[in-house]
Amino acid sequence: MSAPANDGAGAPRQTLSLFDAITMIVGLIVGAGIFGTPAIVAGAVQSEGMLITVWIAGGVFSIIGALCYAELATAFPSAGGEYHFIQKAYGRSLAFLYGWARMTVIVAGSIAIFAYLFGDYFSRVVNLGVHSSALWAAFIVVVLTMVNYAGIREGKTTQNLFTILEVGGLVLIVVAGLIFAPTPVAAPAAEAAAAAGSGPWYMGAGLGAAMLFVLFTYGGWNDAAYISAEVRNPHRNMSRALLFSIALVALLYVLVNLAYVKGLGYDAMARSDAVAADLLKNTWGSGGEKLISIMIAIAALTSVNGSMIVGARSNYALGRDWPLLRYLGRWDSASGSPRNALLVQGAIALALVGLGSIQKSGFKGLVEYSLPVFWGFFMLVGLSLFVLRIREPDAPRPFKVPGYPVVPAVFVAVCGYLLYSSLAFHGTHALVGLTVLAVGAVLLLFARGKR
Repeated sequence: MSAPANDGAGAPRQTLSLFDAITMIVGLIVGAGIFGTPAIVAGAVQSEGMLITVWIAGGVFSIIGALCYAELATAFPSAGGEYHFIQKAYGRSLAFLYGWARMTVIVAGSIAIFAYLFGDYFSRVVNLGVHSSALWAAFIVVVLTMVNYAGIREGKTTQNLFTILEVGGLVLIVVAGLIFAPTPVAAPAAEAAAAAGSGPWYMGAGLGAAMLFVLFTYGGWNDAAYISAEVRNPHRNMSRALLFSIALVALLYVLVNLAYVKGLGYDAMARSDAVAADLLKNTWGSGGEKLISIMIAIAALTSVNGSMIVGARSNYALGRDWPLLRYLGRWDSASGSPRNALLVQGAIALALVGLGSIQKSGFKGLVEYSLPVFWGFFMLVGLSLFVLRIREPDAPRPFKVPGYPVVPAVFVAVCGYLLYSSLAFHGTHALVGLTVLAVGAVLLLFARGKR
């Protein structure tokens, strides 16, 4: 195995407190999705009781996954996160493919799409013309890349601020829907029946489709693994941060859905194109619409900044292990961040923003194509827990998954089901994700030759 390509530039330091870790994880989970996906989920399950059940189930699944990640992250803390776990369990080649997929599609795509979402909503406040969304998106990618380039202190301070504002926005929705919203007027039976026959595509889609959107909205907690090497006392604080963060987010999500139902009525919620905007408009008029635009923009910024922090660390791990990409594997001790990895990540995200400005549907499709790749590797991470238990039984494990092997087996089984669902849902679109992996496989041949 080649030596790490740090070039003497230092390594991650334990600078993040428990509070920093919690705000970062909450910020990674709570994105703009919670402002829109509840309507899709409500239309898919078509039952208030089932609506709340699937959101609770999403929280339970996330906690089960977090228990698995807590064992891996405390036993093998690394800035490489999932990349590191896959490498230890399956070897360098598969880890390279995962790192390649994260760098080129999964993380850079998330940064770009949330930056574009910020542009869409902030353009309602300050419009810059025909290309306003793309200009704002490019601007925010550059600004937040520079903030994180300055150092982890600046990055974490920005994340803490955005997360507090974002959670405050969700609390505002809960208060508006449960306390201040007027009682919704039920539609006449004939009108409701007519609407039922011409609802959106997701009406009655079923539990499988609902869970895909629920777990998409809960997504991001797994990226906490990439800060495990920078959390103080990680053996104790990583498991605490993961479990507390997910429990807090699950509570907020359930309350937000109850607020939507009470403030709009179930039928209106299920058919809404912008459920949060409709709720605040009903409650506080046009001022509420402006407010929700700012809230969603802040939610998007939280996702962009958090993704930048964790994404650069997986790119750093990739460059550290492979001489062909050693430019990425330099850690700047002064700033406490992988500066080169941040710059490359920002450049890829900017390229995707440019693609989005040319053809929005193609940009959206690029992100959707990554789902099978994501769930496939996610399942492999779950399986790595079993592999490493067998291969390294004597490794110190400050935290062990309770209910082993049943609990991690449930996690792996659900990941397998979601992999199948994403393949079935997207069909031939999955070929694009496989093409990206094929390009990575060709690069892997050159990387192995370089090594």
